[in-house]
Amino acid sequence: MALIAFNPPVSNGGCGTTGAAHGNVSHGRAPRRQGRILVGAGLALLPWLGYLAGTLPPAEAAAWVTLDALEVVCLLAAGTRLLRADPRHRAPAAAAAVLLVADACIDLATAAPGMERALATAMAVGAELPLAALCGVLAARAGAGSTAANGKVPGPR
Repeated sequence: MALIAFNPPVSNGGCGTTGAAHGNVSHGRAPRRQGRILVGAGLALLPWLGYLAGTLPPAEAAAWVTLDALEVVCLLAAGTRLLRADPRHRAPAAAAAVLLVADACIDLATAAPGMERALATAMAVGAELPLAALCGVLAARAGAGSTAANGKVPGPR
């Protein structure tokens, strides 16, 4: 009986998932696929962190590993929240978008002409910027439990 106070029954007879006091959130194919993409990208960056730490000079390694570790945290947070249909995925998705764009810009600005710049361009165009665009769309999109989706704007208190 005490659990009902924390998990009220769904009134419409459906099987909705509730985010922490955010209301019902619908599960769909696209958000689950997008969540898997973000989690996969975050997990794919983990070996990259080890490579950077082992191959770059210590001062550079600290900066790059920190930037990429922040990207991993944001991607995993946004992705796992999407997989759970939690509407709180927007803030980590926005942070991931900013970090990915910054990463791409810094990579391109610091790459030496030739093969290094070609590789930086390929990484930016093929991975970082498309992932940043997805994160930006997810951050801007109103979820089912948000105030923008139901048309209510909170007033001053």
